[in-house]
Amino acid sequence: MNKVRIAIIGLGRIGKIHFENMHFHIPEVEVKAVSDPHTRIETYGIPYLSLEEIMKHPEIDAVAICSPTNTHADYIEMAAKAGKHIFCEKPHDLDLARVLQSLQIVEECGVKFMLGFNRRFDPNFLRIRSLVEQGKVGDPLILKITSRDPGPPPVEYIKSSGGLFLDMAIHDFDMARYIMQKEVKEVYSKSAVFVDPAIGEAGDIDTAVTTLTFEDGSMAVIDNCRKAVYGYDQRLEVFGSAGMAKVENNFPDNHSLSDGSGVHSALPLNFFMERYTTSYLNETRMFVKALVEGVEVPASGVDGLQAMKIALAAKKSITENRPVAISEIK
Repeated sequence: MNKVRIAIIGLGRIGKIHFENMHFHIPEVEVKAVSDPHTRIETYGIPYLSLEEIMKHPEIDAVAICSPTNTHADYIEMAAKAGKHIFCEKPHDLDLARVLQSLQIVEECGVKFMLGFNRRFDPNFLRIRSLVEQGKVGDPLILKITSRDPGPPPVEYIKSSGGLFLDMAIHDFDMARYIMQKEVKEVYSKSAVFVDPAIGEAGDIDTAVTTLTFEDGSMAVIDNCRKAVYGYDQRLEVFGSAGMAKVENNFPDNHSLSDGSGVHSALPLNFFMERYTTSYLNETRMFVKALVEGVEVPASGVDGLQAMKIALAAKKSITENRPVAISEIK
């Protein structure tokens, strides 16, 4: 496979990012079609096709599923049965049994399936992962992840999102496995509603601290909040027996102003589309590479399943006010 022919399903905020990356920045990709009932992009000369037409199209090798969450599992199964390779934005689904069912169909159909954990492909986090692999920090003992949004999404979105753990913190749960290269054994979370009472009324939380214990006893501490007044806060630190490595926030520039009232600098890049522009592009490139070279995808459905189990354990932990073993999540 020298040129990957892809159809993009869903042209909302994320779908447009993937479309632009594939169409303009990855020469190994030909975007053959798009499908979205609300958005058309014929100006680029790319046809709009129905979902059924895409699945039957003999010249489409793969699909990028960027549609609403409640469609993901259905579209994954349709694409697998049609012999199309699959890239899908997270989450796979909000129901564990449904995820397991569609993963089984993907395996039976023998297609490649990659889930959109884009933070794995951020250059800074890639560097930390490399340092851990090289043993530069020794045995990793404690991982700290801070992940705070500049502001909460609309309450209507929160009601259908699966909640903070499945919608937001699941990225951090995946990063914990990715950086530490170990499996989580136990999860303990504490949470609150500090940002907006309406979030609590919708049945969710907006602030949480989660402790993960890995199989060898090493730990990760993750703090999440739906609102940081100073911007999108994305930091990571891994401490090991031989040293420590960390990533700070990205800024639009590195200026500082010192005056009589203090030292001032720019706020962090505002929200994920700016902060993770490069990682979205890298993510798509790695999916295409897996298809062209016939290698494994770097963020598999199993990775998504494991992150989902951690998220469900975190939800169970706050409901029952106790540590929850991953083995309890059936």
